[in-house]
Amino acid sequence: MTATIYHNPQCGTSRNTLAMLRQAGIEPEVIEYLNNPPTRERLVELIKQIGIPVRDLLRQKGTPHDELGLGDPKWTDDQLIDFMIAHPILINRPIVVVDGNARLCRPSEAVFDLIPDTGIETFTKEDGEVVTPRKS
Repeated sequence: MTATIYHNPQCGTSRNTLAMLRQAGIEPEVIEYLNNPPTRERLVELIKQIGIPVRDLLRQKGTPHDELGLGDPKWTDDQLIDFMIAHPILINRPIVVVDGNARLCRPSEAVFDLIPDTGIETFTKEDGEVVTPRKS
């Protein structure tokens, strides 16, 4: 199993997701995307793999989203991708790719959809919330 996480160590959701992967015995390639952003081509590929509209990958909180007016429907998908490339903080996180399948892991336990047979009975998030993977 190969896994990659597009990670922001300042983000609790991202830290929880990484910890869940590791507790499941998976040591992913960790890409701190703010320091090493994906290329435009890779970002387009990730969006297709996740299967969500481009707008759903835009992060608002703590970003220049509002000052850039990105909520305005005038922006095309290509333009929104250009904004994410210019301002990687606009890319919502964490994105996890396991064996070619990608997912935006918000909430963090969404990672269990990519790794259904984790062996994890429960996981306690940083905030104390206990989550139980759905059993497949």
